[in-house]
Amino acid sequence: MKMVDVGAKEKTERVAIAECWLRMSSEALSKVQANRVEKGDVVAAAKLAAIMAAKRTPDILPLCHPLGLTSVELHVEAGVGGMHFVSTVKTCERTGVEMEALTAVSVAALTAWDMLKSTDKGMCIEGLRLLEKSGGRSGHWKNPAV
Repeated sequence: MKMVDVGAKEKTERVAIAECWLRMSSEALSKVQANRVEKGDVVAAAKLAAIMAAKRTPDILPLCHPLGLTSVELHVEAGVGGMHFVSTVKTCERTGVEMEALTAVSVAALTAWDMLKSTDKGMCIEGLRLLEKSGGRSGHWKNPAV
């Protein structure tokens, strides 16, 4: 194993967008929508967790490069069947931010799960995927399944 040498690559703006769903009961979803969760505001906590997780990705994934992130955003939508999380992560670096975007939505969903576990023990995280990336040598890529 090794960390890939990106030293000769040019710094460019790079963006990655990822998503996942947290499926939950209608009771749990109602609590989120009414902001009646004992631990507090699920959406606010998920957004903060996503930012923190994106910044700490190299501490979790051993072969990721530490990157100076310029922006981390999380969009959360509570809808039929659960919560949908979409992260957008940006940097101006020599390597991409796909793993940071994927980590952000994963940890956002896990944070919501932690806050709702007393209401719904049967939740499920699904659909974790990269939606789009841009920057660097490979240019722009969009998931064809979207």
